Amino acid sequence: MIKKFEFKDRYDINDLIGIIKDLRSEGGCPWDIQQTHESIRKDLIEETYETIEAINKADPDMLREELGDVLMQVVFHAQIETEKGGFTFDDVADEICKKMIVRHPHVFGETNVDSVDDVLTNWDAIKRSTKGQKSTSEAIDSVPRELPALMRANKIQSKAAKAGFDWTEVDGALDRLTEEIAELKEAIANGKEDEISDELGDVLFSAVNVSRFVKVDPEEALTNSTDKFVCRFKKVEAKANERGIDMKTASLETLDILWDEAKKGI
Repeated sequence: MIKKFEFKDRYDINDLIGIIKDLRSEGGCPWDIQQTHESIRKDLIEETYETIEAINKADPDMLREELGDVLMQVVFHAQIETEKGGFTFDDVADEICKKMIVRHPHVFGETNVDSVDDVLTNWDAIKRSTKGQKSTSEAIDSVPRELPALMRANKIQSKAAKAGFDWTEVDGALDRLTEEIAELKEAIANGKEDEISDELGDVLFSAVNVSRFVKVDPEEALTNSTDKFVCRFKKVEAKANERGIDMKTASLETLDILWDEAKKGI
């Protein structure tokens, strides 16, 4: 046990920082001591998605817990840097505070805004200025490749659109999607794997472009469609079991009938 550890009825951020420090110090936890930024980077992603789950479920108790897990990851990474002489948790807090102040001149300065659109326009301009981005290409390069693919495509397309590189209406985006689907069909007919992969990517990218025009988040749309498929598949499987149908050997026509019934709620 860590010497002089003080048990409390209620802890705060300073206690969390101290606990993580203790876990990584001599006499602490062997597992925690061995961790690096690289070894726990996926944990941060996992905890973030679990936080999103709590928000989607509108569960405040779960949200409180998951936000704590995310905060712990932030403190953990900061502690690793503190030990290396890089930066501390206070440096992290200081930097984000300064960023928020600079990017909200309508709150902490003399800038006047009339709408949310004004706020977002100012935010984007300030962000590009502080990051030294002089061109849209530089702004596009700043979008992390590690983002989920649909989210990254949406962000990059939005930045290009702000520079004027965009369709004037959704019909143009829909026509391009149709063209890309035709090219995918041709690639499949040719049987060339590289071409198929390339054209399929173009179809997905074009579909994201359409989503921007109709103001639908592509990540959420795909998630909802996946949920819908799961629900219908469960109904199909249940109907097949009730009728003694082996789905592995059943004809496509039979499966289509089951699917249509599930879709119609029969």
